[in-house]
Amino acid sequence: MADLPIHTIVFEILTRLPAKDVGRSKSVCKQWYALLSTQDFVRIHCSRSLVSSNQRVLLINDLTCSVRPIISKSNDYKPRSIVTFPFHHQNNDVSILSHLNGLLCVCLNHTYELLLWNPTTTAFKRLSTPDSHGFYINNLDAVGLYVDADDDYKVLHIKRRSGVLGVYVYSREVDSWRNIPFITRQEYLSPHFNWSAGTFCGGTLYFTVCECWLGGTKRVICFDVNSEQFKEISFPPVPSIGMVQGVLVNVKNVLHMFASTGMFEMTIDLWTLQGDYWIKVLSCPPIPPISLSLWCDITHYVTNGNWFVMTKLGKLFTIEMDMKPFECFYPVSWFRGFKGAVFVQTIVSPSI
Repeated sequence: MADLPIHTIVFEILTRLPAKDVGRSKSVCKQWYALLSTQDFVRIHCSRSLVSSNQRVLLINDLTCSVRPIISKSNDYKPRSIVTFPFHHQNNDVSILSHLNGLLCVCLNHTYELLLWNPTTTAFKRLSTPDSHGFYINNLDAVGLYVDADDDYKVLHIKRRSGVLGVYVYSREVDSWRNIPFITRQEYLSPHFNWSAGTFCGGTLYFTVCECWLGGTKRVICFDVNSEQFKEISFPPVPSIGMVQGVLVNVKNVLHMFASTGMFEMTIDLWTLQGDYWIKVLSCPPIPPISLSLWCDITHYVTNGNWFVMTKLGKLFTIEMDMKPFECFYPVSWFRGFKGAVFVQTIVSPSI
């Protein structure tokens, strides 16, 4: 090791360490601290950390949260570790709005403030400003976290306030907000439309926009993060009978959607976006009747080649992609909280 060039040690060896070990390595000497803090090192380390074995499930309880690794072979969890929030908060106060490369964009419900937080390093950054930027109102606003071609982490915040709309971008690089135009149908910014959180994929942020779950207009809004232009594309051609919900997810930089349809029985179809058109890749068998509140809270993520269908209220299902449709959908575990996210452990900082 002593004969290796320092550049090889840092960029070929240390970039492969777990995030917490990188933090410990910074204390070796001033030279290592400086090299391990550069944006080049952080970028390379992040790219090598985005593997399924590095995924963690974060679950928020009333005053604390827990982090659990996923045991991929059994779809179970290893023993949890308790994470203390590094910022002041109240009981049942923290909501996760978006996440990317180990960073979480969260809202403090009692103050409406937006924060960027890395639960691995515990570093956080408040995004609120005295001129009313960085404050989030549930059911009115939409948020998406992304990184542009210059490796600048940004937050897109769509605000709806008493008929007045605003679209703003926060830049980590310059630590400020600015307004951008919204170039698509203005009616989508009406409170009658429900916006999902943004899903970042292939240089674009995607949002589902639904007039209501039962009938009504349903579209996908696309925001090109480099040109900062909006456009809209169609929803997958799912049956309009009953309720319809679409949840977007990025898999290996390809956008997918779980489209849930039905009323007394729910069917989940998996679609992938090719160009501006949706292609169906999987149909799941109907799910027996469940409560409406549970039906509307289904979210999704993927690890180790399997799709997981997770309800915010607790229940977890898995879809094994190599099995026949009628064999592939079954419950596998339970969560112990109703708010959480799946993230990877990185050293990406919420501030420069």
